[in-house]
Amino acid sequence: MESTLSEKAIVKDYRSYSYKKISFILVLVIFLVLLALFSLGIGAVNLSVGETLGALLGTKSGLAPTIIWNIRLPRVLTAILVGAGLAVAGAALQSLLRNPLASPYTLGISHSAAFGAAFSIVVLHAGSSGVIVSNPYVTTVSAFGWSFVTVVLIVLLGRLKSSTPVTLILTGIALGSLFTAGYTVMQYFADQTELSSIVFWTFGDVGRATWGQLALMSAVVIPSLAYFAYNGWRYRAMSSGDDTAKSLGLNPARMRLQGTLIAGLITSLLVSFVGIIGFVGLVVPHMIRRFIGGEERFLMPASCLLGGFLLLGSDTAARTVVAPIVLPVGILTSFLGVPLFIYLVIRGKEYW
Repeated sequence: MESTLSEKAIVKDYRSYSYKKISFILVLVIFLVLLALFSLGIGAVNLSVGETLGALLGTKSGLAPTIIWNIRLPRVLTAILVGAGLAVAGAALQSLLRNPLASPYTLGISHSAAFGAAFSIVVLHAGSSGVIVSNPYVTTVSAFGWSFVTVVLIVLLGRLKSSTPVTLILTGIALGSLFTAGYTVMQYFADQTELSSIVFWTFGDVGRATWGQLALMSAVVIPSLAYFAYNGWRYRAMSSGDDTAKSLGLNPARMRLQGTLIAGLITSLLVSFVGIIGFVGLVVPHMIRRFIGGEERFLMPASCLLGGFLLLGSDTAARTVVAPIVLPVGILTSFLGVPLFIYLVIRGKEYW
């Protein structure tokens, strides 16, 4: 009898534990939807909530539908998708590598993308007009190609050394330093116009993406997010050590390499389209752990939502705080990310 009561108490406590985390995720969903509506309505031409909803539903005529569908909606959806993708990639890398500093930025993926963009402008003569790259497709392909080369090298070197977390992290840091040096060389040999284009590309701007590019990013990012969410319990088992994971029938080395490859693919694709956006993949998972802990089956979807919320909020502020000037969102995420990360380090709870 006592055993039955004890089991019921455990089940009740676990349900309460799960409901709290699910409630937090639902609150994030509501906040993200409200922020998206606010972001769609604010700008050079302010729209009311009714005008915004009318334009989205097709019941509103005039200038509002053109503003919403051609300008603001692609930007808002891109900000949400990019923030979600970078945040989940960071959360996955931190869980897989068991390192709180692991992120797409610290592993050198963003650095190699910057080198690829500079390489296309200086060596491949992608061309530029003022600070705008006049042949963005060549630059995008080059940035994606070089960043994905970094991901492949990290994975291949990891296989040679049995893919230990330390090997993958050190390889990423070394490659990041290498491509940073290459990026500096490209800047040194660039003329004034090319240098302006290179610097502008590295700022990060979600307003660059078109509907077609958004569709391509979604086709890669959404299935990848589903993959990480589905494997959350496996990552939880791996956090207890490789021996524990093996006792449960898992292959930690293979899962670590697969997860690193998919996280790198997400980052490479997103950065190649919107430029470098730092600290989202590093800070967001720590914020989620601060609120609901580090259990991956809740961490992944919560990081996805908070990443989209954080980047959308940063982009909304970037295009309104000194309007009509639109600041690159990558600048704001760095300004916000550094003090926030320091605060989390000082006041945060240890989850590793």
